[in-house]
Amino acid sequence: MSQPITSADPLIIAGVAYHSRLLVGTGKYRDLDETRRATEASGAQIVTVAVRRTNIGQTPGEPNLLDVLPLDKYTLLPNTAGCYTADDAIRTCRLARELLDGHDLVKLEVLGDQKTLFPDIAETFKAADVLIKDGFKVMVYTNDDPIAAKRFEEMGCVAVMPLAAPIGSGLGIRNPYNIRIIIENAKVPILVDAGVGTASDAAIAMELGCDGVLMNTAIACAKDPVLMASAMKKAIEAGREAYRAGRMPRKLYASASSPLDGTFF
Repeated sequence: MSQPITSADPLIIAGVAYHSRLLVGTGKYRDLDETRRATEASGAQIVTVAVRRTNIGQTPGEPNLLDVLPLDKYTLLPNTAGCYTADDAIRTCRLARELLDGHDLVKLEVLGDQKTLFPDIAETFKAADVLIKDGFKVMVYTNDDPIAAKRFEEMGCVAVMPLAAPIGSGLGIRNPYNIRIIIENAKVPILVDAGVGTASDAAIAMELGCDGVLMNTAIACAKDPVLMASAMKKAIEAGREAYRAGRMPRKLYASASSPLDGTFF
């Protein structure tokens, strides 16, 4: 029996291979049990956590995310959500490394506006430069600017994560053309981060050629987060397979599925 494409098509980030191309966040759920159940249903191996908002050991005696998402099962991706300056982001990453015994894979985001949560690219460049020199493996959240994306790659970021639409908006892929350009020019993984609202959005991102998708709100704020997590898992797998298979050319006019050439009358 042939194996699914995804089993022989790993996502490789910072030299580590993952069979899932879906990365999920851990915020906005009703409780830690729902976080656990949705994460399990998603099939994700990398889970991102906002260090400034979630207890991963810095607050003894309070519920700890690591109790339901253990490090022997998941790769934790500390992020700098809520940081508006490079200095804040750098401090947050260093705190995460201390709490997680030297863990060096981080998601960097430096926000520039509280209403849209668009990234402050100048501050993000500053933070990325310091963190990379400090030994961190940086996955960076950025806008969908191909020039900025390429520069982050050249600086040494291990993955570049352009937004598809504003964080938490659920608007889907608003500018597929810029995403395609970023992908075509990249030599590191490109993962859509922010804007996905439902399974079809995730499939479109993968059909464009993205290496993966990171999402939180689309799952956590669904009416049934666990069921949506399962749907997103399937969408990511289907979109990746469709991308690798290569879609048929678009045509203006019809083309018969059963050609008349060679038929008997």
